[in-house]
Amino acid sequence: MTDHDLTAIEAERVRIRATHLRPAGERPASSARGLHHTALISSDVETTIRFYQDLLEFPLTELIDNRDYPGSSHFFFDLGNGNLLAFFDFPGLDVGPYAEVLGGLHHVAISVDPVHWDRLVAKLEAAGVEHVVHSGVSVYFRDPDGARIELIADPLGEMYGEHVL
Repeated sequence: MTDHDLTAIEAERVRIRATHLRPAGERPASSARGLHHTALISSDVETTIRFYQDLLEFPLTELIDNRDYPGSSHFFFDLGNGNLLAFFDFPGLDVGPYAEVLGGLHHVAISVDPVHWDRLVAKLEAAGVEHVVHSGVSVYFRDPDGARIELIADPLGEMYGEHVL
C-alpha cells in the first residue's frame, strides 16, 4: 500500500458528498424496486448448496438450467425480504480462481438478525471457516469459491449505527 494524503482524500469525499448527496427528504424515489438477485459463480453446485443452505441457513429456492451456457445451472437462495443470492456453475469451462478486480465483486453484505448472527458465527467457527469479526456486528469470511461474504447484524439501511438509506 502506498502512502496517501488522507487529508486530501477526506476533502475530496466532502466535496463529492456536498455535490451529489441530497438530504433524505429531498431525494427522488428510486426507479428500482429492489435487488432481484446477485449472481456469483460456483465451481460445485452441491458444495455451494451445503455452504449457503446448511451452514448459513439460506434456503435453496430454485435450481434451473442456465439458458446462456448449455449444461450450466442457475440456482437461488432466499436472503429474506424478497432478495435472492444466485449462482451459476460452468461445467467444463475453466473460469479460474476467484479474484478481486476493479469493476468486480468486493463482498456481499447480508443483514441477519442479531440472534441469527451469533448462531451463524458459532457455526462458522465450528465448521472451521476462517472468519474475522469487526465491531461486534460484522463477520467476514470466504465462501467455498473465495467470494468474500459479510454477515452484518445491523438492520437493513443502517451500518455501524449510521443510516445509509
